[in-house]
Amino acid sequence: MRSLLVAVFLSVAAIVASQFTTLPAFLLDPALLESPAEASNTATFVLLTLNFLGFFLVGGFYLWWTERGWDWLDLRMPTRRGWGYVLAGIVGSIVFVMLVNIVATVLQLPSSENQVVELIGDDPNMVLLMIVVVFLFNAPAEEFLFRNVVQKRLYAAFSRMGAVVVTSVIFALIHIPAYALAADGGLAPLGAIGVSLTVVFFGSIIFGYLYAKTDNLIVPTAAHAAFNAFQFAILYLVLRFAPEEAEEMTAMAVDVALALAPF
Repeated sequence: MRSLLVAVFLSVAAIVASQFTTLPAFLLDPALLESPAEASNTATFVLLTLNFLGFFLVGGFYLWWTERGWDWLDLRMPTRRGWGYVLAGIVGSIVFVMLVNIVATVLQLPSSENQVVELIGDDPNMVLLMIVVVFLFNAPAEEFLFRNVVQKRLYAAFSRMGAVVVTSVIFALIHIPAYALAADGGLAPLGAIGVSLTVVFFGSIIFGYLYAKTDNLIVPTAAHAAFNAFQFAILYLVLRFAPEEAEEMTAMAVDVALALAPF
């Protein structure tokens, strides 16, 4: 119970911290509050990067407070076997998302729109900035907190796969705010929220498994970043060369991008 409470507390604390670390971005461009799509690319980039700063701060503070220190981090260059896991994680994530899209299409299941869609708008340059954010801030921050801090902390109370599952449940639950609000400001349908959170949950299972098998933070981080970058790269090509399909593609690409934290 103590391990579970610590995991939940760290997750919630990271979300709360991100609300404070992003304040400079709103001061830089107040349009982020009312019309995110009309905000400058600079302000949006600052918002996205500062959002993930909260994850680093909470995780780092926990390591300092518990005297675990930076030696707790599992950072080292992956072996050939480790890179094999990275590749398997990327391919597995892409295949999983394709299957979800097929099932959702056949069964006509709804999916809610992630709030990041509002920030991206239809600007291809913003999508390129998202790829930078994914590699430098998004994937490293989330994998650091949820894999090397939360999941590793849960090893003390659960089996490795048990810790992966519990971490993934927490990870999915904290994404509720990102998917719960509909485009008109109301609440999205419960079925749509459920579909989106299911995708997030199983995506976390994949990356958590990679960490559990390798004890190397770089492995899930690299797979996580490459997968999300792949999604945004497709979106960039659509926005650049087939803008008439941009609206549908934006929703699909962002909704399955698994790792974008809520704002």
